Amino acid sequence: MLISYQWLNEYVDIADLSPEEVAEKLTLHGVEVDAVKHLGEDVEMLTVGKVLECVPHPDADKLKICHVDVGEDKPVQIVCGAKNVTEGQFVAVARVGGRLPGGMKIKQAKLRGQTSEGMICSLQELGFEGKVVPKKYSEGIFVFPEEMVPGMDAKEPLGLLDTVLELDLTPNRSDCLSVLGAAYEIAAVLGREVHAPEPAVVPVKEKATDYIEVNVDAADVNPYYGATVIRGVNIGESPLWLQTALMASGIRPLNNVVDITNYVLLEYGQPLHSFDYDRFGSKEVRVRRAADGEKMVTLDGAERTLSNSHLVITNGQEPVALAGVMGGGTSEVEENSVNLLLEAAYFDPAVVRQAQRELGIRSDSSIRFEKGVDPNGVEEAGKRAASLIQQLAGGEVLSYTVAYDELDRSEKEIDISLDRINRSLGTSLSTEDVTAIFNRLQFSAKEKDGTFTVKVPTRRQDIKIEADIVEEVARLYGYANIPVTLPNTPSTQGGLSEEQKKKRKIRRFLESAGLHEAVSYSLTTKEKEAAFSEEGSRRVDVSLPMSEDRSSLRTTLLPHLLDALSHNKNRSLYNVSLYEIGSVFHTEEQEVTVQPQEKTHAAGVFMGLWEEHAWQGEKKASDFFVAKGVVEGLLAELNVEAAFVKAEKPGLHPGRTAAVIIQGETIGYIGQLHPHTAKQWSLPKTFVFELNLMPLLDRKEEVVRYQPIPRYPAVDRDIALVVDQEVSASKLEEVIKETGGRLLVRTKLFDLYEGENVLPGKKSLAFSLRYLDPEKTLTEEEVAVVHQKVLDALEEKTGAVLRA
Repeated sequence: MLISYQWLNEYVDIADLSPEEVAEKLTLHGVEVDAVKHLGEDVEMLTVGKVLECVPHPDADKLKICHVDVGEDKPVQIVCGAKNVTEGQFVAVARVGGRLPGGMKIKQAKLRGQTSEGMICSLQELGFEGKVVPKKYSEGIFVFPEEMVPGMDAKEPLGLLDTVLELDLTPNRSDCLSVLGAAYEIAAVLGREVHAPEPAVVPVKEKATDYIEVNVDAADVNPYYGATVIRGVNIGESPLWLQTALMASGIRPLNNVVDITNYVLLEYGQPLHSFDYDRFGSKEVRVRRAADGEKMVTLDGAERTLSNSHLVITNGQEPVALAGVMGGGTSEVEENSVNLLLEAAYFDPAVVRQAQRELGIRSDSSIRFEKGVDPNGVEEAGKRAASLIQQLAGGEVLSYTVAYDELDRSEKEIDISLDRINRSLGTSLSTEDVTAIFNRLQFSAKEKDGTFTVKVPTRRQDIKIEADIVEEVARLYGYANIPVTLPNTPSTQGGLSEEQKKKRKIRRFLESAGLHEAVSYSLTTKEKEAAFSEEGSRRVDVSLPMSEDRSSLRTTLLPHLLDALSHNKNRSLYNVSLYEIGSVFHTEEQEVTVQPQEKTHAAGVFMGLWEEHAWQGEKKASDFFVAKGVVEGLLAELNVEAAFVKAEKPGLHPGRTAAVIIQGETIGYIGQLHPHTAKQWSLPKTFVFELNLMPLLDRKEEVVRYQPIPRYPAVDRDIALVVDQEVSASKLEEVIKETGGRLLVRTKLFDLYEGENVLPGKKSLAFSLRYLDPEKTLTEEEVAVVHQKVLDALEEKTGAVLRA
């Protein structure tokens, strides 16, 4: 929520405090101010000028030579390229020697041979965001809508002497989604009065009931609907003070009537809507539930398909507005509108929240309705808007608002004892102290026998139970004044769960191995993961994504890690190894109606050199065996043995990919990125792994037992086995371990050879075997017997023969 400091000062006297001091006091008392922005701090020497003459540039078709009165003895000449500049306009002129946002300094210049002594400015050049600039001035210079005095400081009428406080509100503080709400808050903090506006409507004798009738068929979700009829309005540009107030609050000015309803929205926190009475379609307003499949076109031009959970405003037949969310396109106020129907209503937060979620619309109105508006502020806001329309658009307000009214406006009463407050806060506050705090909050409170009966104003929809009252007392008393005490609950010993310990162990190992941790979004797109998705796999899409790039839950960690590699490569960092531990989400359903499966994965990516010793002139590039070694080390850290079996996986090189298998279950893959996939990310040779950590985290860790150092010598035997190309080393190692029995204590592959003296289609694998008996020295005969059994089993089960 953006709050104008000058606007806030109209309702509570804070002129003796700087914006930074106001921000600090609000933050210290529970309403955090995220930023303080001085609107015109980068603008210097900006004056009002009147364009006396405007002629085409003799040597440039798109430029004009303007003679501008800036309050000096003679006009200055300014060359301007704006299409909308013309004689008689009052404009904002940046003088020579001045400064504009972005560090731009204004200097005298020559443009196509003509001297230019300044700059006629657009609102964007003065620091206003394009989204809040009136469409009339979105391209070209800004023209003051009223007559000004040439030479006067232009910063004041443009609102550039103002400061904006950006409030970072928690969901419960909907009362501060308005300037008046913020005024009540700072007044309570400072102990000052709030000067709320007093609407002054002067109605004509003609009655509104002759022009409109209000019927509500859904009183449970629309207990109040008020319709005010205003005739003879003149639609036009709003006065500058109103436009600048809206722009400072992040809203684009449109016309005087729409701007007034937006102004009151910001002022009271009460959404309003104005209809063109002549285009409304009937003399009846009927509020009802929409029919399933009913359609309407909203103000943004989109056709919406409604359901019976949505509430609509109708003309008795057709929907003309989606209640609390957005108006309809058929009855909006236009330039030629003359008669208005002004809506001020109370809609149930739940029905508004459901409509905006299901239809994907989030507006300033729906944000406030879904959090709950002040029941006692609805009529007052309608009167305020009618008063301003009467003043600024010249309309006649017909007598009496036509209303359907079953709205409960009663204040909530909460009983709380002084003892409860002091016990909760650890304080020793007196009855007088607490009463003074309630008075500052403008809460009506009566005390009897140590118990307060507190009447909470309806503007504070967040206060419902005793704990809320305790919080208010704590905020206003000051968190810094609350004494430090130990909790009166039984103490518990903190510690890490087994899962947390294992995750820390995994992180520690991967970082010690040389990988850097990456943290990425859990949201992605189907296209981003297409290279790694199995055919027919299903995913979980987000109903209301924050952007197209964050539209579904990820099923793999690899794409975001590859994004990070690509980001580094584009900045000339070619030797990068990253890992991430995070959640992925899977579902088996065509349409997701139940919670998807959330699994914890670990993934790593390797690009460029793995090791480099510049002094020795040694370099080792990342390859499949680097990735495999990291995974083997990680599993060894968790005391887990795994097998690595040749496999194929979408997105990975078909001949350089292995599945990681533990006790017959595949938990992940290691491999080289497929060249097509690497090209998609503009990466060189890249190696990756991804493991499902759930079986590892859930696995009961075996107790590590000490084994004494052998007292007797071991016997080593090396064997070179010739086998078919398709026989894997893991298969040979499995047979060796099965046959070697208790005497075989180590098996290690140390060589692979293909070439001369090895037949085509064959390969030679060399293993080192170690035999050991912990209870005695092995004899040559004992080793020979076991060793021969191993060779026989290898030949029988794999066809392996000793290499000659």
